[in-house]
Amino acid sequence: MNITIASTSNQGDRASNQDQTGEIIGERSACFVVCDGVAGFPGGDVAATIARSSLMETFNGETHLNAQSIRNYVNHANQAIRQQQKASSEHRRMGTTLVSLFIDRDYELAYWAHAGDSRLYLFRRGYLYHVTTDHSLVQQMKDAGHQTEGINTNLLYFALGMGDEQRDASYSDVVEIEDGDAFLLCTDGFWHGVSLEQMQQSLHMVNTPQEWLTLMQQIIKNDQPSNGQQDNFSALAVWVGSPQDTTLLHSLSDAAQFFPLRD
Repeated sequence: MNITIASTSNQGDRASNQDQTGEIIGERSACFVVCDGVAGFPGGDVAATIARSSLMETFNGETHLNAQSIRNYVNHANQAIRQQQKASSEHRRMGTTLVSLFIDRDYELAYWAHAGDSRLYLFRRGYLYHVTTDHSLVQQMKDAGHQTEGINTNLLYFALGMGDEQRDASYSDVVEIEDGDAFLLCTDGFWHGVSLEQMQQSLHMVNTPQEWLTLMQQIIKNDQPSNGQQDNFSALAVWVGSPQDTTLLHSLSDAAQFFPLRD
């Protein structure tokens, strides 16, 4: 299984960059992760670094994946943050979001896990699927059918290191991968700056994951908030096979439906 990737991490207008990205592509399996330190308490950057480093250090790309091994990887990262909280009073309330993608290369299967409001998107046959649900107050209110206008979109009810130690991240079911699948892992600073339509349209215009990220970064920079306070924004693009070919074929098929070829 051919996997190509690209990543970006930008400080924006913040005093520091609390985002972290990481990837390991082994012979049997692969792991991709994006973390964003929770603002409001000291140590968000530390928590994000610990979570990323823990996954990178414990992940074994020479073995096959299963649901329990993925839970173990994420729980190990959460426990590493908890240990540092207990060791440092300054960092006792630090936390980080996490979104992680795991791919079994031999069996062509994908799993993912997330905590907080960093997101995973799957683009398949030219269409977009947002496959994670934010652990945020805004999302809770949307799920309950309430209005969310005026609510702080940054308020989280769960992230690694936050809340009850027994609470776990959210995990996907196993998903069969198709040739041409494109995954995007990103922080809220990234998805706040690029609409779903722009993400999807961008994929139709590029040939590599790096070109895709570059195009979306340009959209974010062009639409920078009027107050100039651009958040950190980071993303990791993972392409399986040749998404550009699959997207092009799908686009041609759609076009033929609206503009049928004439004799």
